[in-house]
Amino acid sequence: MHFTKFEGVRIGYRKEGSGPAIVLIHGTGGDGAGNWGGVTEDLSQGFTVIRPDYTGSGDTEDDGRVLSVEHFAEQVLAAVEDAEVDSFALVGFSLGAAVAARIAADHADRVTDLILISGFTKPDPRLKLQFELWRDLIASDRAAMARIVFLTGFSPDVLSSWGFEGVEQAVRDTMETQNWAGMARQVEVDLGLDVSDTTAKVKSPTLVIGGRHDHMVPPSHSKALAALIRNASYVELPTGHLAPMERPDLVASEIRSFLNKF
Repeated sequence: MHFTKFEGVRIGYRKEGSGPAIVLIHGTGGDGAGNWGGVTEDLSQGFTVIRPDYTGSGDTEDDGRVLSVEHFAEQVLAAVEDAEVDSFALVGFSLGAAVAARIAADHADRVTDLILISGFTKPDPRLKLQFELWRDLIASDRAAMARIVFLTGFSPDVLSSWGFEGVEQAVRDTMETQNWAGMARQVEVDLGLDVSDTTAKVKSPTLVIGGRHDHMVPPSHSKALAALIRNASYVELPTGHLAPMERPDLVASEIRSFLNKF
């Protein structure tokens, strides 16, 4: 684990492998370890992989300030600077996709390639309803919140394959290890997120990945995101929302294939 400071807050990040740099940005309630462990195991063979935690996750501190996509982007860049990386491919998942788009729009000279997984430009009525439900359940019934995440985050066949005890153990583990206060703070960012204008400023070669069985952020959002970015490519994986955890092999393969095209 590595640490740096940004505006007085300690930022934690992981750095593994060697070769061209790839920065992986996690989603709501996740962190660099949980969201990207399997993907990093693959990509660190041939790439330098940097996995920052932004406020509300992992080993990054929370000083209580109002959070935003822009603030998360600055924290990610602080980790990249500390890792002594000038140019990099950028991969963002879910909320992290918005953070990645913000960085790519503002730092086109540094972002060589952009890959957005299960992202969205802004909440529609269904997403707003979902995020408000998350906020309420985090405050009132965290076991129910954990079950909702598994139910909507993984594809049905994969979740069922865990068996009854496997699912319940996953819920128990989440109850014990989740940073609930941090997740609640990130959900507020989800509710106010709007990167519609940001996407038009992206100049990097871009791949958008959707999940065919994504019931958390349906693939229509990824398709809309791709349509807003000039010359973006779109692919759909046979996964739920949590593709980097459900099928890290497929996600890593798509990333490698895209980066090897240029």
